[in-house]
Formats: sequence, structure tokens, C-alpha cells
Amino acid sequence: MSDPKFKVSFYDSVQNFFERAAPHTGLHRGLLEQIKECNAVYQIRFPVQVGKEYKVIEAYRVQHSHHRLPTKGGIRFSNHVNQEEVMALATLMSYKCAIVDVPFGGAKGGVKINPWEYKEKELESITRRYTTELIRRNFIGPAIDVPAPDYGTGPREMAWIYDTYRTFKEEDIDAAGCVTGKPVNLNGIQGRTEATGRGVFYGLREACNNKKDMKRLGLDIGIAGKRMVIQGLGNVGSYTGLISQNEGDVKIVGVGEAEGAIYNENGIDVQELINHRKETGSILGFKDCKDYPKGERDIVLEFDCDILVPAALENQITGDNAERVKAKIIGEAANGPITSEGEKILLDNDVLIVPDLFLNAGGVTVSYFEWLKNLSHMRFGRLEKRFDQNTYDRLIDLVESKTGKTIGEQERRFVARGADEVDLVRSGLEETMINAYQQIRELQERKRNVKDLRTAAFVSAIQKMGSDYLNMGVFP
Repeated sequence: MSDPKFKVSFYDSVQNFFERAAPHTGLHRGLLEQIKECNAVYQIRFPVQVGKEYKVIEAYRVQHSHHRLPTKGGIRFSNHVNQEEVMALATLMSYKCAIVDVPFGGAKGGVKINPWEYKEKELESITRRYTTELIRRNFIGPAIDVPAPDYGTGPREMAWIYDTYRTFKEEDIDAAGCVTGKPVNLNGIQGRTEATGRGVFYGLREACNNKKDMKRLGLDIGIAGKRMVIQGLGNVGSYTGLISQNEGDVKIVGVGEAEGAIYNENGIDVQELINHRKETGSILGFKDCKDYPKGERDIVLEFDCDILVPAALENQITGDNAERVKAKIIGEAANGPITSEGEKILLDNDVLIVPDLFLNAGGVTVSYFEWLKNLSHMRFGRLEKRFDQNTYDRLIDLVESKTGKTIGEQERRFVARGADEVDLVRSGLEETMINAYQQIRELQERKRNVKDLRTAAFVSAIQKMGSDYLNMGVFP
């Protein structure tokens, strides 16, 4: 057991990872310090009426880096929000955007509340007041800082933010770009809700296709057939499970949530589990699974599996429990689920860690697509869909005329259809995740002293940010 006096905080872990990568970047210390530190920290306290009482709400918005504008990052509603946590998340966002070549600086926001303790009208009041405070201090706008959903928030809250911003900035023709993750009918984009989970699947699939790594771990090439355990069945965890199961032929053998954990070595149908939880309020009691009650829920991290996906909160795998992790691959779907001391133990045990600043970048990637859509005032596919469909139809007609064979109507519709917005979004996300993984893996191969994917990802991100600062003339 590690001494509680030496527990590593989330923010300290991020900075420790930075320092581990810094010597491999070739950048001088002054530039590294500029990249490392948060540029702007805004702490807010504002009153809202809750029932017949007034409460003072604590909230934050942190802009880590302005090497690219606007800054970008989610807003979380959680009782655990504090300034250091938001700084850590904003810092990770900068590196995340750099990794996937999305032209944003990193930011993050947090409101210190438990959203499940409030009525909808109260949450709306809190969200609108928080947005108003950001507008007053010029901390939000399509060219300034663009929030998105995070833990405890979703399309509903983003719609409130958009409406509030538009009320104050009615002359801004690009107002829809002030926030992403909006409902599709309010200038959102198809595929945004699933984006982070789908990105996790694409990233893990690519990692499992690496012959050298799979041979070292004693696993077969490819993601199909691998046993996966998921901690957290929220938006990210549920979509990761559904897509991995339906499109990757992965076997989900364990799931953990706030109320407990379940395990079934023969596999768990994720959609049926989601339905069960909606009906009963708990994952416990699901058919043919062994139950672990709330007090034992952390055992989900120790289940026997090939791939462990922590998709809940930060600091889940630490110096205390890392030795008991049995997974050969850990995919960080959450932000900061492994502390720096926990990671050292895992790496010593030859665990392949696919890091958060790459793996959960699907959300910000599709947010970027939504932002572009809002600035262009046109949905993806509108110009080319029918043109592509007509081109494919003519090709099929040509094939039929040359071969004398007729293609059935159902097959023709499948082959000749033009791409809808969601098809283009998924294609763009897949391309982004594959390219980012290959960049990280190539850097790791090239720099022989870089032994793990996280350090390689940090080196890649820091070098890209450093290049921007040098090109800006900030550092001679």
C-alpha cells in the first residue's frame, strides 16, 4: 500500500507525464514552461434560487493554451469539481487537440454541483447564469472559447448555453459556433453523441492491429474476440461497449458502475444491460452475471480480461491497486484514470496503456466538425450526396451493360447511396484516430528511449505546440 501522504493528484500526474516527455522533445526550458502552464484561470461564484432558498455556486473556466484559437473544452457538473481538477483537464485538452491535429487550444469548465440533486428548471438557471458570467468576462465565443459536454452535462445544457449566448450576441452570425454538442435540430451534428466512444473503439482497434505489440503481449492480432471490461456505463462507456461489440466482435465480460459491478466470462449483451439498468436503476441482477455490490465495485478494475476500459473518472488505478490489474491492454476512455505512480507499476508489468490524450479525443474531433459546420452554415454532404449517388448509379449501369448481368434493387441502393452527414462524420473520425495512432507509434519507434505510448503522445503534442509558438515569434 502506498502512503496517503504521497498520493499523486490528477494535476500532478499530468505534470509528471509532461516532465517525463519533455527531455525527448528537443525544446528549450523556457518554451516548455510556456506550454506546460495554464494561461488563464477564471474562478466564479454566483447566486441562484433553488426552491425558496438561494445557493452560492462555485464554478470555473480555465484556458490552458492560446497557441491556437479558439480554445476548446467541455463543461462538467460534479460535486468533485475544483480548480486543480479543471486545470488538469484543460491542460490535457491542449495536448489532445494537438495529437489529433484539431486547431484549438485547450480549455475546460466546471460547476461544483451534483446535477442529479436539482430539478430541470434549477439546472437551466445555473447553466444560464454560468454562461452569462463567461460572456461578461469574454470567456466564450466561436472565435474565443468553445465549450462542449462533459461529465454531468449533455445536449440539453449545450442548448441552454447557445440560447443564452445568442440572447447577448444577437448580431453574431456565427453564434451557433459558441458551443458544440448541441442537439442536431439546434445546429448540432449527427454522430456527436457517440463520438468519444466510437473514437475509443477506433483507437483500440488500431492498437490491437499492431503485430509487434500483440506478439509481446501474447495476444492474437485484431480486436475481434478479445475480452473487454468497462468501468462506467455513461455516454462514453456505453457507446464504447456497443460499438466494440457490434462492429468489432469484442466480448464484454465485465461492467462496473456506481451501484456495483457484474462479471460473466461468457459475455454480456451491452444493449440488454442498458435496458435492464433503465428498468431497474441498477446493473446488478442482470441475467447470468456474478454481482459485486457497491462496496466492492472497484473490483471491476481487477477482473480477468484482455482489455480494460476505465470510462468513469480520474485517479481510478493508483499505486494501491495497479498490481492487481489483470488486463494486458488498458484503454483510457476517461480523463486521467491512471495516476503516474499507478502507471509505473503497470508499465513494469508490461501492460500496454493506450493513453487518454489520444484515445478519448473522438469527442473534440467531432466537436471540431460541428464547429466547422456552424461557421460554414451548411451540413456535411449537402452538396455532394446526390452527385455521388448519381455517379455510382451510372457506374452500375455501365457494369450491367458490359457484363449483361443485372444488379438487384436492394444491392443497387446499398452500393450507390451517397454519404449522409453521419457517414462523413464517422469516416472523418476514423481517419483522424488512425492517423493519430500511427503518428504516435512511429514516434515511439523512432525515439528508442521513449518506451510507452503516453510518453510518445506527450512528445508529439508538445512538439506540435512548440512549433506553433516558434512560428508565432513568441520565442526566438
